[in-house]
Amino acid sequence: MRFHAPTKIIFESGAISRLKEVVEADFRASRILLVTDKGIVRSGIAAKALSQLPGTPVFDEVEQNPTHLTVNRGGSVARQLGSDLIIGLGGGSALDAAKGVALLATNPGHIEDYEGRAKYRIAPLPVIAIPTTCGTGSEVTWVAVITHMERKFKMGIKGPQMFPAVALVDPDLLSTLPRPLVAATALDALTHAVEAYTAKPATFITDVWARESFGLVFRFIQGAYRDIEGNREAREGMMKGSLLAGMAFGNSDVGAVHCIAESIGALYDIPHGVANAVFLPFVMEFNLPVSAGRYAELARLAGIEEPDDALASRRLIQRIRELSRALGIPSCRGLGLKEYQLAEIAGKSFENNSSPSNPRDVTAGDYLSILKKAFLE
Repeated sequence: MRFHAPTKIIFESGAISRLKEVVEADFRASRILLVTDKGIVRSGIAAKALSQLPGTPVFDEVEQNPTHLTVNRGGSVARQLGSDLIIGLGGGSALDAAKGVALLATNPGHIEDYEGRAKYRIAPLPVIAIPTTCGTGSEVTWVAVITHMERKFKMGIKGPQMFPAVALVDPDLLSTLPRPLVAATALDALTHAVEAYTAKPATFITDVWARESFGLVFRFIQGAYRDIEGNREAREGMMKGSLLAGMAFGNSDVGAVHCIAESIGALYDIPHGVANAVFLPFVMEFNLPVSAGRYAELARLAGIEEPDDALASRRLIQRIRELSRALGIPSCRGLGLKEYQLAEIAGKSFENNSSPSNPRDVTAGDYLSILKKAFLE
């Protein structure tokens, strides 16, 4: 068993105002690069960081499902500037891109050269990760997920030195998050918790984080969706849930839900959290023969008082379906997918390196069956 969580975590409302303090206390950095996206710049959140570090260059080209081309451009910028610290500000896309840029700042070549585990020779630059959504968990994980455009495949760039050095976690940054993003990122966190708890590499330590995360997300998700700006308790609960889920799956793994979501994201640029939310109940049904006991434990955390494990687990799956509908998550067909596309999605899902971690062994044919069931519902 292993458990590795080296990231220093600062969690508090208004934490972003401590950015300068953290930079000065923890880093001898003089050439900082801020990696973010244009939406974060337009929202004014980037200004909260830049006001403390005037003159900091900004790379704001990160898109939904960041591509290898974008990360390679960011790496070139970091090399040209001679950067010695990267700040990632935004959702999971921005944070993953920041990790990729940090790797390329110290290593030659392109990000696609580093697909897999610890392929780099020189440690990446330190990263300060500042999440602005309640779903990614990337601020405390050792992986950057980057889409290779030509292959239409999401690469996992991993390594023990890919963990951000500091996670500056400020629940108040969720205040202006639009409802659709609250729903998608919160259900992403819920998926992280469920998959971390049931994945084959789960340990007694990751179980603690996964259970606590699941309970927090289930408790606060609807309040956050209704009024993220006015409900401080829900903001803090969701940000805690997201953070703990990241610590859980970062040391356990995810499973077939993520394999499908990453394949769909790479092929059709569908938001990751939305895809997770759509397929979570269908994968849970597939996993019932081996995971009913664990699902039943989570069901009781969700307030389902049913002593029979099989019934409790099925009631949980139904509750998750109802929750997704209440939060405006579309159906599989609502994603715009066509039936003829399902076979390719299934094949790429099977190729995902998290597929072996799914609690029930899953083949390409199984993925196709799951996808067809979702498509027909």
